[in-house]
Amino acid sequence: MLKSITGLPDKARLIVMAVMAILILFIVNSQIISKEDIIQNGDTLLLRLAPRDPRSLLQGDYMALRYAMTREVAQAAKSAQIDDGNIIVNLDATGEASFVSLYQGQQLTETQHLLRFRKRGDSVRLASDAYFFQEGQWETYANARFGELRVSDEGDAVLTGLYDQDRNRLGQALH
Repeated sequence: MLKSITGLPDKARLIVMAVMAILILFIVNSQIISKEDIIQNGDTLLLRLAPRDPRSLLQGDYMALRYAMTREVAQAAKSAQIDDGNIIVNLDATGEASFVSLYQGQQLTETQHLLRFRKRGDSVRLASDAYFFQEGQWETYANARFGELRVSDEGDAVLTGLYDQDRNRLGQALH
């Protein structure tokens, strides 16, 4: 394709590059708008964190996250021989989500929500697996035990915060 573009007259090449730039900006901005909509209107749920990796010294203050339910999700996905899809999670009275099953079109109860997953090899990703925070704030987040997610009806999730064992927010809210 590059060779066909370089063979075009200057004006046509400029038009092609402008159209591509506009298309890229449109895609990026539509994803930003989608994530902002999830943050503003999505349902809130807490996922228990599994023991996690320490902060990354190369990327600044950041915490690598693993969610406790990923092992159950990985086993269910392996049994069903699927790599991507939605799971059903059930919220308890405190807002903590627990794995119920893979979603296969069944009706959800009032306390159940969809959560999208992606399986790559033996690992499962439910939402963001990293939480970045302001330089020097490591001690604020060291006791994180829950990740707060905002989830759309379709199961798309955005990580919006971390909580301690007593379900107190660590640091400031994103919005």
